[in-house]
Amino acid sequence: MSPAASPASPGGEAGAPRDHAEAAPSRDARASAPAMLLPSGAPGGAEAPLASRLTWLIALRLAVLTVFLVVTAAVYLGGFTPGSFSSNVALVTVAAAYGVSGIYAVFLRMNRALRAIARAQLVTDQITWTALVYITGGASSGATSLYGLTCLTGAILLGLPGAIVAAASGAAAYLVLCAALGLHLLGVPPDQPVGAYATQWGELRYPMFVNLLAILVVTLLASYLAERLRATGGRLVQATARAEQAERLAALGRLAAGLAHEIRNPLGSIAGSIELLRTGGTLSDEDRKLCEIIERETARLNDLVGDMLDLSRPRVPTLEGVDLSATARDVVVLAGRSGRGSDVEVRFDGPPSAPVTADAAQMRQVVWNLVRNAIQASSAGAVVTVRLWRDPSAWLLEIRDQGRGIPAGARDRLFDAFFTTRTHGMGIGLAVVKRILDDHGFAIEVDSREGEGTAFRVRVPDRPPESGGAERLAVAAELSPRSRPAG
Repeated sequence: MSPAASPASPGGEAGAPRDHAEAAPSRDARASAPAMLLPSGAPGGAEAPLASRLTWLIALRLAVLTVFLVVTAAVYLGGFTPGSFSSNVALVTVAAAYGVSGIYAVFLRMNRALRAIARAQLVTDQITWTALVYITGGASSGATSLYGLTCLTGAILLGLPGAIVAAASGAAAYLVLCAALGLHLLGVPPDQPVGAYATQWGELRYPMFVNLLAILVVTLLASYLAERLRATGGRLVQATARAEQAERLAALGRLAAGLAHEIRNPLGSIAGSIELLRTGGTLSDEDRKLCEIIERETARLNDLVGDMLDLSRPRVPTLEGVDLSATARDVVVLAGRSGRGSDVEVRFDGPPSAPVTADAAQMRQVVWNLVRNAIQASSAGAVVTVRLWRDPSAWLLEIRDQGRGIPAGARDRLFDAFFTTRTHGMGIGLAVVKRILDDHGFAIEVDSREGEGTAFRVRVPDRPPESGGAERLAVAAELSPRSRPAG
Protein backbone atom coordinates (compact mmCIF):
# COMPACT_ATOMS: atom_id res chain seq x y z
CA MET A 1 0.00 0.00 0.00
CA SER A 2 1.41 3.37 -0.95
CA PRO A 3 1.44 6.25 1.50
CA ALA A 4 -1.24 8.02 -0.48
CA ALA A 5 -3.58 5.08 -0.05
CA SER A 6 -2.66 4.20 3.49
CA PRO A 7 -5.27 4.08 6.25
CA ALA A 8 -6.78 7.18 7.68
CA SER A 9 -4.35 9.53 9.28
CA PRO A 10 -3.84 9.70 13.02
CA GLY A 11 -4.03 12.64 15.24
CA GLY A 12 -1.21 14.49 13.48
CA GLU A 13 -3.38 15.25 10.51
CA ALA A 14 -6.36 14.48 12.58
CA GLY A 15 -6.20 16.21 15.82
CA ALA A 16 -2.93 15.62 17.66
CA PRO A 17 -0.34 18.29 16.85
CA ARG A 18 3.32 18.08 17.78
CA ASP A 19 2.38 18.33 21.40
CA HIS A 20 -0.86 16.49 20.67
CA ALA A 21 -4.24 18.13 20.97
CA GLU A 22 -4.66 21.08 23.30
CA ALA A 23 -7.88 22.69 24.40
CA ALA A 24 -9.62 24.68 27.07
CA PRO A 25 -12.78 23.14 28.47
CA SER A 26 -15.80 24.09 26.42
CA ARG A 27 -18.11 26.73 27.88
CA ASP A 28 -20.89 26.45 25.30
CA ALA A 29 -23.19 24.36 27.42
CA ARG A 30 -22.76 26.53 30.50
CA ALA A 31 -23.19 29.74 28.56
CA SER A 32 -26.48 28.54 27.11
CA ALA A 33 -27.92 27.26 30.38
CA PRO A 34 -31.22 28.76 31.47
CA ALA A 35 -30.87 31.24 34.30
CA MET A 36 -33.05 29.31 36.71
CA LEU A 37 -31.15 26.05 36.25
CA LEU A 38 -27.56 27.16 36.74
CA PRO A 39 -26.15 26.84 40.26
CA SER A 40 -25.82 30.26 41.79
CA GLY A 41 -22.18 29.61 42.59
CA ALA A 42 -21.22 28.34 39.16
CA PRO A 43 -18.39 30.18 37.48
CA GLY A 44 -18.84 31.99 34.26
CA GLY A 45 -22.18 33.70 34.46
CA ALA A 46 -23.81 33.18 37.87
CA GLU A 47 -24.46 36.86 38.73
CA ALA A 48 -26.88 37.51 35.88
CA PRO A 49 -29.15 34.53 36.80
CA LEU A 50 -29.05 35.60 40.47
CA ALA A 51 -30.08 39.15 39.55
CA SER A 52 -33.01 37.76 37.58
CA ARG A 53 -34.13 35.58 40.48
CA LEU A 54 -33.80 38.48 42.93
CA THR A 55 -35.98 40.68 40.72
CA TRP A 56 -38.68 38.03 40.64
CA LEU A 57 -38.37 37.57 44.42
CA ILE A 58 -38.90 41.28 45.11
CA ALA A 59 -42.03 41.30 42.97
CA LEU A 60 -43.30 38.07 44.56
CA ARG A 61 -42.75 39.19 48.15
CA LEU A 62 -44.56 42.48 47.54
CA ALA A 63 -47.47 40.61 45.98
CA VAL A 64 -47.61 38.16 48.91
CA LEU A 65 -47.41 40.99 51.44
CA THR A 66 -50.21 42.90 49.75
CA VAL A 67 -52.47 39.87 49.53
CA PHE A 68 -51.68 38.90 53.12
CA LEU A 69 -52.45 42.40 54.35
CA VAL A 70 -55.85 42.38 52.62
CA VAL A 71 -56.70 38.87 53.89
CA THR A 72 -55.54 39.67 57.44
CA ALA A 73 -57.52 42.91 57.60
CA ALA A 74 -60.65 41.45 56.02
CA VAL A 75 -60.72 38.05 57.72
CA TYR A 76 -58.65 37.99 60.90
CA LEU A 77 -59.05 41.60 62.05
CA GLY A 78 -62.65 41.79 60.93
CA GLY A 79 -61.95 44.70 58.60
CA PHE A 80 -59.36 47.44 58.49
CA THR A 81 -59.76 49.81 61.45
CA PRO A 82 -57.76 53.04 61.18
CA GLY A 83 -55.86 53.75 64.38
CA SER A 84 -56.10 50.22 65.82
CA PHE A 85 -52.84 48.65 67.01
CA SER A 86 -52.90 45.57 64.75
CA SER A 87 -53.89 47.60 61.69
CA ASN A 88 -51.08 50.06 62.35
CA VAL A 89 -48.54 47.27 62.77
CA ALA A 90 -49.70 45.67 59.50
CA LEU A 91 -49.50 48.98 57.63
CA VAL A 92 -46.08 49.84 59.02
CA THR A 93 -44.78 46.35 58.24
CA VAL A 94 -45.98 46.40 54.65
CA ALA A 95 -44.75 49.99 54.14
CA ALA A 96 -41.32 49.05 55.52
CA ALA A 97 -41.21 46.02 53.25
CA TYR A 98 -41.98 48.21 50.23
CA GLY A 99 -39.29 50.66 51.29
CA VAL A 100 -36.64 47.97 51.75
CA SER A 101 -37.62 46.46 48.40
CA GLY A 102 -36.98 49.83 46.79
CA ILE A 103 -33.48 49.91 48.30
CA TYR A 104 -32.82 46.38 47.04
CA ALA A 105 -34.01 47.40 43.57
CA VAL A 106 -31.47 50.24 43.49
CA PHE A 107 -28.65 47.82 44.30
CA LEU A 108 -29.94 45.42 41.68
CA ARG A 109 -29.77 48.13 39.02
CA MET A 110 -26.18 48.77 40.09
CA ASN A 111 -25.54 45.00 39.82
CA ARG A 112 -23.39 45.02 42.94
CA ALA A 113 -23.18 42.68 45.95
CA LEU A 114 -26.02 40.51 44.68
CA ARG A 115 -25.35 37.57 46.98
CA ALA A 116 -25.23 39.87 50.01
CA ILE A 117 -28.50 41.44 48.88
CA ALA A 118 -30.04 37.98 48.54
CA ARG A 119 -29.06 37.01 52.08
CA ALA A 120 -30.24 40.36 53.48
CA GLN A 121 -33.56 39.99 51.71
CA LEU A 122 -34.08 36.53 53.20
CA VAL A 123 -33.43 37.85 56.72
CA THR A 124 -35.69 40.86 56.12
CA ASP A 125 -38.51 38.60 54.94
CA GLN A 126 -38.32 36.44 58.06
CA ILE A 127 -38.47 39.54 60.28
CA THR A 128 -41.43 40.80 58.25
CA TRP A 129 -43.29 37.51 58.69
CA THR A 130 -42.57 37.64 62.42
CA ALA A 131 -44.36 41.00 62.70
CA LEU A 132 -47.36 39.52 60.91
CA VAL A 133 -47.24 36.42 63.12
CA TYR A 134 -47.37 38.67 66.16
CA ILE A 135 -50.65 40.37 65.16
CA THR A 136 -52.33 37.15 63.94
CA GLY A 137 -52.08 34.89 66.97
CA GLY A 138 -48.46 34.79 68.09
CA ALA A 139 -46.75 31.41 68.50
CA SER A 140 -49.74 29.46 67.19
CA SER A 141 -50.50 31.76 64.25
CA GLY A 142 -51.10 30.22 60.84
CA ALA A 143 -48.81 32.88 59.38
CA THR A 144 -45.81 30.85 60.58
CA SER A 145 -46.10 28.92 57.31
CA LEU A 146 -44.55 31.97 55.64
CA TYR A 147 -41.22 31.06 57.27
CA GLY A 148 -41.15 27.91 55.13
CA LEU A 149 -41.90 29.96 52.02
CA THR A 150 -38.76 32.02 52.62
CA CYS A 151 -36.72 28.84 53.19
CA LEU A 152 -37.90 27.60 49.81
CA THR A 153 -36.98 30.95 48.27
CA GLY A 154 -33.51 30.78 49.82
CA ALA A 155 -32.95 27.33 48.32
CA ILE A 156 -33.93 28.59 44.87
CA LEU A 157 -31.75 31.69 45.18
CA LEU A 158 -28.56 30.34 46.73
CA GLY A 159 -29.03 26.60 47.14
CA LEU A 160 -28.35 25.00 50.53
CA PRO A 161 -26.52 28.06 51.97
CA GLY A 162 -29.50 30.27 51.16
CA ALA A 163 -31.94 27.82 52.74
CA ILE A 164 -29.78 27.69 55.88
CA VAL A 165 -29.70 31.51 56.13
CA ALA A 166 -33.49 31.65 55.77
CA ALA A 167 -34.06 28.83 58.26
CA ALA A 168 -31.66 30.25 60.85
CA SER A 169 -33.06 33.79 60.63
CA GLY A 170 -36.66 32.56 60.64
CA ALA A 171 -36.13 30.25 63.62
CA ALA A 172 -34.28 32.98 65.51
CA ALA A 173 -36.99 35.58 64.87
CA TYR A 174 -39.72 33.14 65.87
CA LEU A 175 -37.89 32.09 69.06
CA VAL A 176 -37.33 35.76 70.00
CA LEU A 177 -41.07 36.41 69.59
CA CYS A 178 -41.99 33.36 71.66
CA ALA A 179 -39.44 34.26 74.35
CA ALA A 180 -40.72 37.85 74.48
CA LEU A 181 -44.29 36.59 74.92
CA GLY A 182 -43.29 33.94 77.48
CA LEU A 183 -41.20 36.39 79.53
CA HIS A 184 -43.94 39.03 79.20
CA LEU A 185 -41.50 41.43 77.57
CA LEU A 186 -44.04 41.79 74.78
CA GLY A 187 -47.72 41.96 75.53
CA VAL A 188 -50.70 40.74 73.57
CA PRO A 189 -51.87 43.33 71.01
CA PRO A 190 -54.48 45.46 72.87
CA ASP A 191 -57.09 44.98 70.16
CA GLN A 192 -56.68 41.16 70.17
CA PRO A 193 -58.35 38.67 72.57
CA VAL A 194 -55.91 37.55 75.25
CA GLY A 195 -57.18 33.98 75.09
CA ALA A 196 -56.03 33.62 71.49
CA TYR A 197 -52.37 33.97 72.51
CA ALA A 198 -50.08 31.50 74.29
CA THR A 199 -48.13 33.47 76.91
CA GLN A 200 -47.06 30.71 79.31
CA TRP A 201 -44.11 28.41 78.70
CA GLY A 202 -46.30 25.33 79.04
CA GLU A 203 -48.51 26.66 76.27
CA LEU A 204 -45.61 27.78 74.09
CA ARG A 205 -43.64 24.53 74.03
CA TYR A 206 -45.81 22.61 71.59
CA PRO A 207 -46.30 25.31 68.89
CA MET A 208 -42.60 26.18 69.16
CA PHE A 209 -41.57 22.55 68.62
CA VAL A 210 -43.99 22.03 65.72
CA ASN A 211 -43.08 25.23 63.90
CA LEU A 212 -39.32 24.79 64.33
CA LEU A 213 -39.62 21.21 63.10
CA ALA A 214 -41.61 22.43 60.10
CA ILE A 215 -38.92 25.02 59.29
CA LEU A 216 -36.23 22.32 59.46
CA VAL A 217 -38.15 19.87 57.27
CA VAL A 218 -39.01 22.51 54.67
CA THR A 219 -35.38 23.66 54.59
CA LEU A 220 -34.00 20.18 54.00
CA LEU A 221 -36.63 19.27 51.44
CA ALA A 222 -36.32 22.57 49.57
CA SER A 223 -32.52 22.29 49.46
CA TYR A 224 -32.67 18.74 48.16
CA LEU A 225 -35.22 19.56 45.47
CA ALA A 226 -33.36 22.72 44.42
CA GLU A 227 -30.09 20.83 44.02
CA ARG A 228 -31.80 18.04 42.10
CA LEU A 229 -33.44 20.62 39.84
CA ARG A 230 -30.09 22.26 39.16
CA ALA A 231 -28.42 18.93 38.46
CA THR A 232 -31.23 17.83 36.16
CA GLY A 233 -31.20 21.19 34.41
CA GLY A 234 -27.45 21.00 33.93
CA ARG A 235 -27.71 17.53 32.40
CA LEU A 236 -30.55 18.69 30.16
CA VAL A 237 -28.48 21.65 28.95
CA GLN A 238 -25.49 19.41 28.25
CA ALA A 239 -27.64 16.85 26.43
CA THR A 240 -29.20 19.59 24.32
CA ALA A 241 -25.78 21.00 23.50
CA ARG A 242 -24.51 17.54 22.52
CA ALA A 243 -27.56 16.95 20.33
CA GLU A 244 -27.08 20.28 18.57
CA GLN A 245 -23.37 19.57 18.09
CA ALA A 246 -24.15 16.10 16.72
CA GLU A 247 -26.62 17.61 14.28
CA ARG A 248 -24.07 20.15 13.09
CA LEU A 249 -21.39 17.47 12.75
CA ALA A 250 -23.79 15.23 10.83
CA ALA A 251 -24.49 18.00 8.34
CA LEU A 252 -20.79 18.78 8.10
CA GLY A 253 -20.04 15.09 7.63
CA ARG A 254 -22.46 14.79 4.73
CA LEU A 255 -20.92 17.85 3.11
CA ALA A 256 -17.41 16.53 3.76
CA ALA A 257 -18.25 13.15 2.24
CA GLY A 258 -19.53 14.77 -0.92
CA LEU A 259 -16.51 17.03 -1.21
CA ALA A 260 -14.14 14.16 -0.48
CA HIS A 261 -15.44 12.17 -3.44
CA GLU A 262 -15.15 15.17 -5.72
CA ILE A 263 -11.61 15.90 -4.48
CA ARG A 264 -10.38 12.33 -4.76
CA ASN A 265 -10.87 12.02 -8.53
CA PRO A 266 -8.66 14.98 -9.56
CA LEU A 267 -6.28 14.07 -6.73
CA GLY A 268 -5.69 10.66 -8.28
CA SER A 269 -5.07 12.27 -11.65
CA ILE A 270 -2.54 14.67 -10.14
CA ALA A 271 -0.70 11.88 -8.31
CA GLY A 272 -0.56 9.70 -11.42
CA SER A 273 0.64 12.53 -13.65
CA ILE A 274 3.38 13.55 -11.21
CA GLU A 275 4.52 9.93 -10.94
CA LEU A 276 4.83 9.73 -14.73
CA LEU A 277 6.74 13.01 -14.88
CA ARG A 278 9.11 12.01 -12.10
CA THR A 279 9.95 8.63 -13.64
CA GLY A 280 10.15 9.91 -17.21
CA GLY A 281 13.89 10.62 -17.00
CA THR A 282 13.67 14.06 -18.57
CA LEU A 283 13.53 16.14 -15.39
CA SER A 284 16.39 17.88 -13.65
CA ASP A 285 17.24 17.16 -10.04
CA GLU A 286 15.45 20.32 -8.93
CA ASP A 287 12.32 19.37 -10.86
CA ARG A 288 12.35 15.89 -9.36
CA LYS A 289 12.52 17.38 -5.88
CA LEU A 290 9.51 19.54 -6.72
CA CYS A 291 7.67 16.44 -7.91
CA GLU A 292 8.49 14.66 -4.64
CA ILE A 293 7.05 17.60 -2.71
CA ILE A 294 3.86 17.41 -4.79
CA GLU A 295 3.63 13.64 -4.23
CA ARG A 296 4.12 14.04 -0.49
CA GLU A 297 1.50 16.76 -0.17
CA THR A 298 -0.87 14.82 -2.41
CA ALA A 299 -0.50 11.80 -0.13
CA ARG A 300 -1.22 13.98 2.90
CA LEU A 301 -4.32 15.41 1.24
CA ASN A 302 -5.44 11.90 0.31
CA ASP A 303 -5.06 10.82 3.95
CA LEU A 304 -7.16 13.80 5.06
CA VAL A 305 -9.87 12.93 2.55
CA GLY A 306 -9.84 9.34 3.81
CA ASP A 307 -10.20 10.53 7.40
CA MET A 308 -13.23 12.63 6.50
CA LEU A 309 -14.88 9.69 4.79
CA ASP A 310 -14.13 7.33 7.68
CA LEU A 311 -15.58 9.73 10.24
CA SER A 312 -18.70 10.60 8.28
CA ARG A 313 -19.54 7.06 7.16
CA PRO A 314 -19.25 4.54 10.00
CA ARG A 315 -18.89 0.90 8.98
CA VAL A 316 -20.03 -2.07 11.03
CA PRO A 317 -16.95 -4.06 12.17
CA THR A 318 -16.56 -7.45 10.49
CA LEU A 319 -15.19 -9.60 13.29
CA GLU A 320 -12.66 -12.26 12.38
CA GLY A 321 -9.37 -13.67 13.56
CA VAL A 322 -6.61 -11.09 13.28
CA ASP A 323 -2.90 -11.32 14.06
CA LEU A 324 -2.41 -8.03 15.88
CA SER A 325 1.36 -8.52 15.99
CA ALA A 326 1.61 -8.88 12.20
CA THR A 327 -0.62 -5.84 11.71
CA ALA A 328 1.55 -3.73 14.01
CA ARG A 329 4.78 -4.87 12.27
CA ASP A 330 3.35 -4.00 8.84
CA VAL A 331 2.36 -0.53 10.01
CA VAL A 332 5.82 0.05 11.53
CA VAL A 333 7.49 -0.87 8.22
CA LEU A 334 5.10 1.35 6.27
CA ALA A 335 5.57 4.28 8.66
CA GLY A 336 9.35 4.03 8.26
CA ARG A 337 9.04 4.43 4.49
CA SER A 338 6.62 7.36 4.38
CA GLY A 339 6.26 10.88 5.71
CA ARG A 340 8.79 11.66 8.42
CA GLY A 341 10.02 8.09 8.63
CA SER A 342 13.47 9.29 7.64
CA ASP A 343 14.05 11.44 10.73
CA VAL A 344 11.91 9.61 13.36
CA GLU A 345 12.72 5.97 14.09
CA VAL A 346 9.78 3.60 14.62
CA ARG A 347 10.50 0.39 16.53
CA PHE A 348 8.37 -2.69 17.23
CA ASP A 349 8.67 -4.76 20.39
CA GLY A 350 6.33 -7.72 20.67
CA PRO A 351 5.76 -11.45 20.19
CA PRO A 352 5.72 -13.13 16.75
CA SER A 353 1.95 -13.66 16.96
CA ALA A 354 -0.98 -12.10 18.82
CA PRO A 355 -4.34 -13.59 17.76
CA VAL A 356 -7.38 -11.42 18.51
CA THR A 357 -10.96 -11.10 17.26
CA ALA A 358 -11.53 -7.80 15.44
CA ASP A 359 -12.05 -6.14 12.06
CA ALA A 360 -8.68 -6.51 10.34
CA ALA A 361 -8.87 -3.36 8.20
CA GLN A 362 -10.15 -1.18 11.04
CA MET A 363 -7.52 -2.40 13.51
CA ARG A 364 -4.84 -1.66 10.92
CA GLN A 365 -6.30 1.82 10.63
CA VAL A 366 -6.21 2.28 14.42
CA VAL A 367 -2.54 1.30 14.62
CA TRP A 368 -1.65 3.49 11.63
CA ASN A 369 -3.42 6.52 13.07
CA LEU A 370 -1.74 6.17 16.44
CA VAL A 371 1.72 5.58 14.97
CA ARG A 372 1.49 8.55 12.64
CA ASN A 373 0.17 10.66 15.52
CA ALA A 374 3.22 9.69 17.57
CA ILE A 375 5.58 10.49 14.66
CA GLN A 376 4.11 13.93 14.19
CA ALA A 377 4.31 14.60 17.94
CA SER A 378 8.04 13.77 17.87
CA SER A 379 11.02 15.89 16.98
CA ALA A 380 13.78 14.84 14.59
CA GLY A 381 15.94 12.04 15.96
CA ALA A 382 13.28 10.81 18.40
CA VAL A 383 12.09 7.21 18.69
CA VAL A 384 8.50 5.96 18.52
CA THR A 385 8.00 2.57 20.16
CA VAL A 386 5.16 0.21 19.27
CA ARG A 387 5.00 -2.38 22.04
CA LEU A 388 2.69 -5.38 22.29
CA TRP A 389 2.39 -7.62 25.31
CA ARG A 390 -0.11 -9.77 27.12
CA ASP A 391 -1.71 -9.66 30.54
CA PRO A 392 -3.92 -12.45 31.97
CA SER A 393 -7.05 -11.45 30.04
CA ALA A 394 -6.07 -9.22 27.13
CA TRP A 395 -3.46 -8.03 24.66
CA LEU A 396 -2.11 -4.55 25.28
CA LEU A 397 -0.86 -2.44 22.37
CA GLU A 398 1.11 0.67 23.34
CA ILE A 399 2.37 3.41 21.02
CA ARG A 400 4.78 5.69 22.91
CA ASP A 401 6.48 8.83 21.62
CA GLN A 402 9.12 11.18 23.05
CA GLY A 403 7.25 14.39 22.31
CA ARG A 404 6.30 17.25 24.60
CA GLY A 405 3.33 15.48 26.15
CA ILE A 406 -0.29 16.53 26.47
CA PRO A 407 -1.33 19.36 28.84
CA ALA A 408 -3.84 18.22 31.44
CA GLY A 409 -6.48 20.64 30.19
CA ALA A 410 -6.40 19.14 26.68
CA ARG A 411 -6.97 15.51 27.57
CA ASP A 412 -10.75 15.75 27.91
CA ARG A 413 -11.05 16.79 24.25
CA LEU A 414 -8.25 14.68 22.85
CA PHE A 415 -10.61 12.43 20.88
CA ASP A 416 -13.09 15.14 19.84
CA ALA A 417 -13.74 15.42 16.13
CA PHE A 418 -12.57 18.58 14.36
CA PHE A 419 -10.42 19.63 17.28
CA THR A 420 -6.80 20.56 16.61
CA THR A 421 -4.36 23.31 17.49
CA ARG A 422 -2.22 22.78 14.41
CA THR A 423 -2.10 25.25 11.55
CA HIS A 424 -3.07 22.40 9.19
CA GLY A 425 -5.14 19.29 9.67
CA MET A 426 -8.76 19.04 10.82
CA GLY A 427 -8.61 17.00 14.02
CA ILE A 428 -10.13 13.77 12.69
CA GLY A 429 -7.64 10.89 13.10
CA LEU A 430 -7.90 10.36 16.85
CA ALA A 431 -11.69 10.72 16.65
CA VAL A 432 -11.69 7.88 14.11
CA VAL A 433 -9.54 5.79 16.46
CA LYS A 434 -11.94 6.31 19.36
CA ARG A 435 -14.99 5.54 17.27
CA ILE A 436 -13.53 2.30 15.90
CA LEU A 437 -12.44 1.11 19.35
CA ASP A 438 -15.82 1.99 20.86
CA ASP A 439 -17.56 0.03 18.11
CA HIS A 440 -15.36 -2.97 18.92
CA GLY A 441 -15.82 -2.60 22.67
CA PHE A 442 -12.09 -2.03 23.18
CA ALA A 443 -10.66 0.50 25.64
CA ILE A 444 -7.96 3.09 25.07
CA GLU A 445 -5.94 4.87 27.74
CA VAL A 446 -3.68 7.90 27.53
CA ASP A 447 -0.59 8.21 29.72
CA SER A 448 1.18 11.52 29.28
CA ARG A 449 3.55 13.77 31.21
CA GLU A 450 4.44 17.17 29.90
CA GLY A 451 8.01 17.14 28.62
CA GLU A 452 8.27 13.32 28.81
CA GLY A 453 6.12 12.11 25.93
CA THR A 454 2.80 10.31 25.55
CA ALA A 455 1.65 6.71 25.38
CA PHE A 456 -1.65 5.53 23.87
CA ARG A 457 -2.54 2.09 25.22
CA VAL A 458 -5.22 -0.06 23.55
CA ARG A 459 -6.64 -3.02 25.46
CA VAL A 460 -7.91 -5.88 23.27
CA PRO A 461 -9.62 -8.58 25.38
CA ASP A 462 -9.35 -12.28 24.60
CA ARG A 463 -13.10 -12.83 24.44
CA PRO A 464 -14.95 -11.51 21.37
CA PRO A 465 -16.60 -8.14 22.09
CA GLU A 466 -20.30 -7.88 22.83
CA SER A 467 -22.54 -7.26 19.85
CA GLY A 468 -24.12 -4.12 21.31
CA GLY A 469 -21.61 -1.76 19.73
CA ALA A 470 -21.93 -3.39 16.33
CA GLU A 471 -25.72 -3.34 16.48
CA ARG A 472 -25.69 0.33 17.40
CA LEU A 473 -23.31 1.09 14.54
CA ALA A 474 -25.46 -0.90 12.13
CA VAL A 475 -28.37 1.44 12.82
CA ALA A 476 -26.13 4.44 12.13
CA ALA A 477 -24.83 2.83 8.95
CA GLU A 478 -28.37 2.37 7.64
CA LEU A 479 -28.90 6.10 7.98
CA SER A 480 -25.75 7.03 6.03
CA PRO A 481 -24.32 6.12 2.57
CA ARG A 482 -22.23 2.98 2.23
CA SER A 483 -18.78 3.33 3.64
CA ARG A 484 -15.75 2.97 1.48
CA PRO A 485 -13.68 -0.15 2.27
CA ALA A 486 -11.03 0.65 4.83
CA GLY A 487 -7.35 -0.11 4.38
